[in-house]
Amino acid sequence: MRVAFVSETTAHHRETGATRRTRRTAEALVERGHDAVVCCAKWWDGDHETFEQRGVTYRAVTDRPARDARRFAVSLPAALRAADPDVIQVSPASPGHVLAAKAAGVAVRAPVVVDWYDSPDPGDSEDPLWRLAARLPELVLAPSETVRTRIRELGADGEAVRVVPNAIDLDEIRAAEPREVADVVYSRRLDEDANLESLLLALAELRDRDWSAVVIGDGPERDVYERQVRDLRIEDRVSFAGDQPLENRLAAFKGAHVYAQTARRESFPTDLLRALACGCAGVVEYHVDSSAHELVEQEDRAFRTTSEQELTDALVAAAEMEPMTYNENFTEFDESAVLDKYLAAYDEAGERLSWVEPAAVAGGVLVVLALVALLIVAL
Repeated sequence: MRVAFVSETTAHHRETGATRRTRRTAEALVERGHDAVVCCAKWWDGDHETFEQRGVTYRAVTDRPARDARRFAVSLPAALRAADPDVIQVSPASPGHVLAAKAAGVAVRAPVVVDWYDSPDPGDSEDPLWRLAARLPELVLAPSETVRTRIRELGADGEAVRVVPNAIDLDEIRAAEPREVADVVYSRRLDEDANLESLLLALAELRDRDWSAVVIGDGPERDVYERQVRDLRIEDRVSFAGDQPLENRLAAFKGAHVYAQTARRESFPTDLLRALACGCAGVVEYHVDSSAHELVEQEDRAFRTTSEQELTDALVAAAEMEPMTYNENFTEFDESAVLDKYLAAYDEAGERLSWVEPAAVAGGVLVVLALVALLIVAL
């Protein structure tokens, strides 16, 4: 199978949850024996239109990411025709990318799958172009039920939205050696949604107990949280490790007793999943825009909290659990199992496309191209 990914920005431009997911999926397909082409803005040196890395072919649609979505959308159909895909998978940075991919997909008879990693913004539900982008693909994928719900609210057919979670490498987790860095671990980018203050306040309530905590990750709010640690007078208990490679994070998870997840917004908390698989007891603060609670609803070694007092009590209860270095309850998230979900989604999308009669396809080309033209004018 030949899969063409549409992602103007890649992990080579900027590391985000969406770009990391696209790269992992493309590389996993290649390892399984499939072909993967990423249609993107150019990130490599030289004047060649394609570049290969880890078996994945990257095809330049534009010279660089641009603020104006029209350039990428206009050039995308030609790049996709050159890629000659069996399936097109789009990361929806803008509705124009989805509509342009759909136009190309209709022309080359390839189904379009949208991998919608981040929840749509509330204002998107009022935008007819975003609503169209949610309805046109043969299938829409979401990393969690939380994101799936938001996509359905945008207008997508509920029968055409599937949950495909992020994957983790269980072999790598089993092989990781524990390192006793701290009793409690928090791991996430420290941005406006990190909500680390909830954990710090709960830990401050337990200053009469013996504990240590490490915060892994960096971001614009780090200085604020470091100041809060000093104000709470727990700076001798809490350390900030900054960004760490996966090997170091796994070692810290295996050596810790508790992993805390308090972020307000999270499409899929991959490090929480890794920590649970590493045997950590999980403490999750529930937020309506975070999917973290989905990972712990059926897990005995985890707690879901909705108040500051519940969070404090959960930290105490989690600390009293027997230590583990591997939890076998998360095999469904292994890389091989998740890739099977993608392949099944591609097959289903192809079956949905095959329902369309050839005459309807010809008409569809005209309709979608007209929609793209309208989009270009609107932008």
